[in-house]
Amino acid sequence: MTLTGNDEHTGRPRRRPRTGRRRRPVAVLIGLTLAGGLLLTGCGASDSNGSSTDGSNKSGGRGFPQPAPNRTSGTSQGEQKNTPTGDASREFAPSPDYLSTFALDVDTASYGYARRALADGRLPEASTVRPEEFVNSFRQDYRRPDGNGFSVTVDGARTREQDWSLVRVGLATRDAASSGERPPAALTFVIDISGSMGEPGRLDLAKDALGVMTDRLRDDDSIAVVTFSDEARTVLPMTRLGHHRDRIYDAIRGLEPTESTNLGAGVRTGYATAVKGLREGATNRVVLISDALANTGETDADAILENISTARREHGITLFGVGVGSEYGDALMERLADKGDGHTTYVSTIEDARKVFCEQLPQNIDLTARDAKAQVAFDPETVKQFRLIGYDDRQVADEDFRNDRVDGGEVGPGHTVTALYAVRTRSGASGHLATASVRWLDPDTRAPHEESGQLETGSLDEDLWTSSTRLQVDAVAAYFADDLRTGDDKANPLPGALPLGELADRAHRVASAAEDKAVDDLANAVERASGLMG
Repeated sequence: MTLTGNDEHTGRPRRRPRTGRRRRPVAVLIGLTLAGGLLLTGCGASDSNGSSTDGSNKSGGRGFPQPAPNRTSGTSQGEQKNTPTGDASREFAPSPDYLSTFALDVDTASYGYARRALADGRLPEASTVRPEEFVNSFRQDYRRPDGNGFSVTVDGARTREQDWSLVRVGLATRDAASSGERPPAALTFVIDISGSMGEPGRLDLAKDALGVMTDRLRDDDSIAVVTFSDEARTVLPMTRLGHHRDRIYDAIRGLEPTESTNLGAGVRTGYATAVKGLREGATNRVVLISDALANTGETDADAILENISTARREHGITLFGVGVGSEYGDALMERLADKGDGHTTYVSTIEDARKVFCEQLPQNIDLTARDAKAQVAFDPETVKQFRLIGYDDRQVADEDFRNDRVDGGEVGPGHTVTALYAVRTRSGASGHLATASVRWLDPDTRAPHEESGQLETGSLDEDLWTSSTRLQVDAVAAYFADDLRTGDDKANPLPGALPLGELADRAHRVASAAEDKAVDDLANAVERASGLMG
């Protein structure tokens, strides 16, 4: 069931400097001051179809939490000492905290790398498994908005564990424009040519995909090529395609693996090349293609990005990370893209690479929203406990939802973002369950916007495994990721989780209903994991 609210445009464009993303403690949770909170558009009561009729408060005085009020201070009330550590997403939020806030994430590298590991006959390292990236790897059927920003879909289904449901918050951007409609692109490819890239499925794969991509780019697009091994150099300065495609083909064909991996030098030179070739009115982006196994020079993501902070902040140049290789520096690439205001993916086949660089090019280089954050307010009259599945590194202090100095996620056209919650409802409770809101900045003006949707308990499907096919796909992906992360540690499984063998059977049934090759691949991956775990 799709529930949407009215768009809210508040204030004038702001150009305040960004700060690092605030992390919210997960075990010691604070009571929130709800009185005086500002309501988002769409947080009022619903009409008979469930969609908000206006932005006024029609809650009838009920005490469920609203999105956090706007605060001028960037200080998080949740920053307390002696906070227990551990796996954030495996702890349930107790009373009185009924707000959940996180930065949006469109990364999919974790799922791609897990599939590669399983295909090679091994389980992925638990630290590389991020459930949100598994879920966000699959197509959704959410309604899309007409312009920049998001539509909001909130739905869910009851699991077979008493009082527990899976609630899904789905956000979608507009469809990706055709090649002729999008703004011109100015892309600086930073390509790892270290010795490790000589393995089949690394540099050869990148060269093939870049050649095909060059065929499909427009004459008014521009490309620069930077390579790095023990040092970095600009092979091709920013060059308008026009009548220069042969120069680009020659630069790509000439790439050969050699020596060590000075990733820091590559990123630094790549951004310098991008700034030198900066084009007004174009999408300026650095595309890093690497196995991220840095072993020379600077190897810390924060230190690498500090060297190019001006290019990121003043010129708005974002980073798109493309991971390759059977051995892959997942943590470094994920951190680079996160702090570089971008996202990551992972490719292991020519088909994957061509899809990323050709079919998905607009959504991977263009932007429809900057610093996007979501906040879900659960109703304490109907909800007893909840748990956000994944997004461990994307959590934001609740009071920073409207603090536009706090970093969010960058999202392009054609993307969807899905967040799943395990929600325990109060026995016999009915009525309002949750309000989900998303806030983002316009990519050009940086003006803030918000959109909201709501969910009632009566709108939950009665059985997860008879609910919509796409919700079932998301559930399989989430349960699969949770199993890969926990292994033999079953102390706190997701409610309604199936043994991996049964999940594999369920995945195959869902794949048959979905008629989607990507879901077939998921089912096969679950089956491989089941065999490896025994």
